[in-house]
Amino acid sequence: MLPSTLWILLMGFFGGQFARRLGAPPLLGMILIGILTGPQIGNVLSGDVLDAADGLRTMAVTIILMKAGLGLDRQKLERQGSVALRLGVLPALCEMLVVGGFALFLFDFDTPTALILGCILAAESPAVIVPGMLRLKSLGWGVEKGIADAILTGSALSDVLLLLVFSLLLGFVTQEGGGLTLGDITISPLQLLPLEIFLRIVLGLVAGYLTARLLVSLSVKQNWTQKSVQDILIGAGIALFLTIFEEVLPVYSGYLAVMALGFFLVQLDAPLGRRLRGGFDALWTVAEIFLFVLLGATLELQVLGAVLLPGLALLGAGLLLGRGLGWYLSTLGSDWTWSERLFLLPGNMAKATVQAAIGAIPLAQGLDGGQEILALAVLSILVTAPLGAWSTQYFAPRLLEKGVVDPTQVGAVGQLRLLAAVDASSMADQVLTKAADLARRSDGEVLVLHVSDRPDLEELDDLQEWIRRRLVDIRHEVLICPGVIPETIVEVAQARSVSDIIIGQPQHRPWDNLLKDSISQTVLETSPIPVILAKPQESMV
Repeated sequence: MLPSTLWILLMGFFGGQFARRLGAPPLLGMILIGILTGPQIGNVLSGDVLDAADGLRTMAVTIILMKAGLGLDRQKLERQGSVALRLGVLPALCEMLVVGGFALFLFDFDTPTALILGCILAAESPAVIVPGMLRLKSLGWGVEKGIADAILTGSALSDVLLLLVFSLLLGFVTQEGGGLTLGDITISPLQLLPLEIFLRIVLGLVAGYLTARLLVSLSVKQNWTQKSVQDILIGAGIALFLTIFEEVLPVYSGYLAVMALGFFLVQLDAPLGRRLRGGFDALWTVAEIFLFVLLGATLELQVLGAVLLPGLALLGAGLLLGRGLGWYLSTLGSDWTWSERLFLLPGNMAKATVQAAIGAIPLAQGLDGGQEILALAVLSILVTAPLGAWSTQYFAPRLLEKGVVDPTQVGAVGQLRLLAAVDASSMADQVLTKAADLARRSDGEVLVLHVSDRPDLEELDDLQEWIRRRLVDIRHEVLICPGVIPETIVEVAQARSVSDIIIGQPQHRPWDNLLKDSISQTVLETSPIPVILAKPQESMV
């Protein structure tokens, strides 16, 4: 299995980066690598790895749902709670029914199989939507009305709902559910479906809350963990346990429990939640490679070609008719404008993760039409994932309003970026040393800002050479801007989306503040971004 694992990791990574450089989502390159290395073409992957695909998919879905829970903003959800709840139910159910109805005629499926296909194709992709919405939050688009949070919550809830219905329908088709007999009354599996959904949702939320309290107790109150890596290890282990425990206790939703675990962790202990965000970002970097490469490896290309045209018609009907009706009903009575409602089309049309995770299950269960269902799941990824990823970032500035970003509610997106505000005084050395120390600890980058209306060229040359020596092993950029110093520092920090501002704190005598304002104090009072003060003669070790 080791050579196959190396093939998946290395080739999947470079395939994803190649796709990204072409302007497409990396997952498309990973799927292509899976096709090329799979049994149909290259046949370089071990059968043991392919047999373990279901378990690897489960791990990947667990990681992305945990990321979704950790990225939710409770304050915004309280404002848009009803809209988020409706977004989690109505669009998914409408699209499922429309897809199922069209599948009856286009593919001659029976009703349960058609609804199973509807559950698969109606699910939204955390792999595309979660990073996209978190990026919009970090940039401020739609944050005042919590649009990104409503989409995040709605997509997570809809995926949980569809996964529940999918598992119950699959059990009904494969005759795993025997119904319930009470005296002379026999209740069929379909009649039990509403009760099972209710129990799974309630018990999933309870399980997520209780495990969140357990993790906070172990990591924070009792200090069982001393490093962030240990927090991430315990958090990932508990999340995976919640997922697979559903096989032991099938009356609760493991997927919902994982998402609830992430959400409640942030509410119970925000610092722990923020540490876990970064850790699960790193875990997802590996998990998504396995998920999409293995999806491509299990695809039958001949079947994909056979379902291409009717599949495109099916996807179009599901999105425009099914989701269009669901989005309209979900936002009735809200304070969303028509442009904000229209943003829902690119905002949560993307399909990838859930389709990759469950698209092959009907085939593995021996369901009639399983090959067609897998091919349609892959087609939905190939069409909607790149279109959704591109259109979300393209239409957000055109359809949404930009608000003020709350840095305490936004996880780090990409690498840590620090702004070091320097002048020609001796404090610049303290500021640069502090910035270099933090950047080395986090593998971040530094934006060095010097504000001056009439810079002295010789002085600037000396300053830039000094900066180069101090940050020789750090990715950095030097920016020289005119303007009022405190205002310019804050404006540049917001425009460049830095995580922290580092500024020197001159050593004044007590009466100096009566004569002039402190630049550092002004930045502290006006900046919405955290400010780090480098004090004179401060030890940086």
